[in-house]
Amino acid sequence: MPTECPGIPARLAAVHDRVAAAARAAGRDPREVRVLLATKTQDAATVLAGVRAALDLAAAEGDDRPVLVGENRVQELVAKAPALADLVAAGRVEAHLIGHLQKNKVNQVLGVAAAVDSVDSLALARALSVRCERDGRALDVLVQVNVSGEESKSGVAPDDAAALALDVAALPGLRLTGFMTIGARLGERRDEALVRAGFARLRAVRDAVLASGAPGTGDARELSMGMTGDLELAVAEGATVVRVGTAVFGARPTPAR
Repeated sequence: MPTECPGIPARLAAVHDRVAAAARAAGRDPREVRVLLATKTQDAATVLAGVRAALDLAAAEGDDRPVLVGENRVQELVAKAPALADLVAAGRVEAHLIGHLQKNKVNQVLGVAAAVDSVDSLALARALSVRCERDGRALDVLVQVNVSGEESKSGVAPDDAAALALDVAALPGLRLTGFMTIGARLGERRDEALVRAGFARLRAVRDAVLASGAPGTGDARELSMGMTGDLELAVAEGATVVRVGTAVFGARPTPAR
């Protein structure tokens, strides 16, 4: 397992520069947009190198908020949890599940995650709520919305997202903090208008839920959208979190079979 990843600090700094430039171009404060380290298929040592680089960068910027780390798969989140445990306990790292969650894995994820950013059904939300109530804890959740309509992507349809969010917000043990999406694929034609329109649609859903004044919706301000290839478009449309993996860690390793 590698212990040194010398390119990560420079690549992470470059990502922060991209985010800051995009925010300023949109008339926003760069501190409004956080970078979540998407660590899919990366080994624990590489993840720790990314976290260390993020902590150093945050210290230089006077930012004492925890580093956000996101895993797509429950089994990877659980496997890497011991390596991050001390930093999590110290409030320096916050682990999120950003991939699809099956109800039968709720118990596993709640043992290690501070937030589930991929709630896409009321049934899943209820399963999380029951377990959180039983354990006497609160869990931050985002509602995942499929703004592109692509069958390969998870998430509730935009037309149904506000209703789901209101139902989720009313469940005990859950704190609705916002919405998440994966933008439309940027193909050879680079249809940036289509991608940006999807991000704008998510912002509109968020704004409608906030404006509803419904119980439990007051904290639903986060917009987790934008990744390595489209983060500038997401920031222009109001992203508060961008999920970045390859731009920080390089190409993903091929998982062992």
